[in-house]
Amino acid sequence: MASAPFPVVEIRSVANAQNEWVALLLGTPGTGLDAAGLLDLFGTPDLLAAIAPLDGIVLLDDAANLTPSVLDVLPPNRVLLAVRAGALATDGTARRLAELQLTGYRVLIDGPLPEGVAAPIALRTVARDAGLDLPRAGALPALFGPHLAYHVDDMACYRACETAGFSWFSGDYALQASVPEGDDGTSRRHMLTMLALLARDADSRELEAQLKQDPALSYHLLKLVNSAAFSVGTQITSFAQAISRLGRRQLQRWLQLLLYARPHPDSPPNLMLPMAALRGASLEALCKRDGGDRDDQDLAFMTGVFSLLDRLFQMPMAEVVQDLNLPEHVEAALLSRDGQLGQRLRLAEAGRPDPETLEEAGVDGPDWWQSQLHAYHWAIQVARNV
Repeated sequence: MASAPFPVVEIRSVANAQNEWVALLLGTPGTGLDAAGLLDLFGTPDLLAAIAPLDGIVLLDDAANLTPSVLDVLPPNRVLLAVRAGALATDGTARRLAELQLTGYRVLIDGPLPEGVAAPIALRTVARDAGLDLPRAGALPALFGPHLAYHVDDMACYRACETAGFSWFSGDYALQASVPEGDDGTSRRHMLTMLALLARDADSRELEAQLKQDPALSYHLLKLVNSAAFSVGTQITSFAQAISRLGRRQLQRWLQLLLYARPHPDSPPNLMLPMAALRGASLEALCKRDGGDRDDQDLAFMTGVFSLLDRLFQMPMAEVVQDLNLPEHVEAALLSRDGQLGQRLRLAEAGRPDPETLEEAGVDGPDWWQSQLHAYHWAIQVARNV
C-alpha cells in the first residue's frame, strides 16, 4: 500500500440479531475519519476486497470530509456513512447528507441530535454509543433501519438495545458465553478431551472415537467439509473421509475452531467463532511474516484460537490448559500474555493497538494492517461456512 492507514483506523465487527456478521465498523468513536484518512483507507482495493461481501461503516465527524475525491473511492453499495449528529447543526449538512442518500449511500446519524436541531425527514436511520445514550424502547422507526448500537459490552446492554429497536450490534457482548439450560457439563468435558487430543497430536482413531461422543461437533465437521469451501462433488459421510479430504493439518485447525460452533444445528451461530478465527489467522500471519516454519505457524494459530476458551467454557484459563500439555511459550501467552506470542495476542485483542504496543511485539504498522486484512478475510469466510 502506498500509504498505510494504521494507526488511524479501528476495526470492529457488526452483527445482526441472528448472530451473523453483517458489516465492519471503521474508525474510533469520537475521533471520526478525516478526508486524508478516508483516502488512505479506501484509496487501494485492499480493504473492500478483503472484507467482501461485508460492507464497511465509516464513522465521520463532519460531512465536509466527503469531498469529491473521497466519494470517488467510496462505493455506495459497499460503504455506509455514520455521521456525528452534531454536524447537523452546520448549515447545509442535512441537505448534503440527504443528497448523498439519494445517490445510493446509506446514512446513519450517530448520536442524539443537538438541542434545537430537528430530525431531518430523510435521515431516520441512527447509530448510537450504547455506553452513553440509548433511545427509549420503541422510539426508533423500524422502517428506516437497520439501526446500529456500538459499545454493546454485555448481554444486559444488548437486550436493552434490542428493546429500543436496534438490529445491528457491535461490542464485547459477543465474547460472553452462557450455559444452556439443563447443561450438565458433559459437552464441555467432551470438548476439553478433544482439546487435549489435538494438543498432543493424537492419532485419527482417538479423534474419531471422541467425535462420536459429540454429535454436534461431528455434524459441524461434516457440514464444513461438504460446504462450498471444500466440495469437489463427492459427498463426505465419515470422519475417515474427512481426514483424507482435508488433510490432518487442516483438520486439526478446523476442529479447534469448531469447538466454538453452535451447540445445536438449529441454534444461532456463536459470535466467538469468527473472533477466534480472526485471532488465530492474525497471529499466524505475523509468524509467517517473521519466517516461522509450519509448526510455529500452527502454534501461533492455535494460541489465537484457544485465547477465548476461558470465555467459552466460563472457567479460568489455568483450568482449561492444565491438561493440554501445551508448549511453554504457548501456555505463557494464554495465561499471562508473556513472551512475543503473548504480546502479539494482546495486539489481536486490541481494536487499535498503539505504536508502543506494536514496537514491543516487534510489528510495524503496515505489517499489522496487512495481517488484519488477511485475518478478517479468513474469519468472514469461516463464519459463512460453519
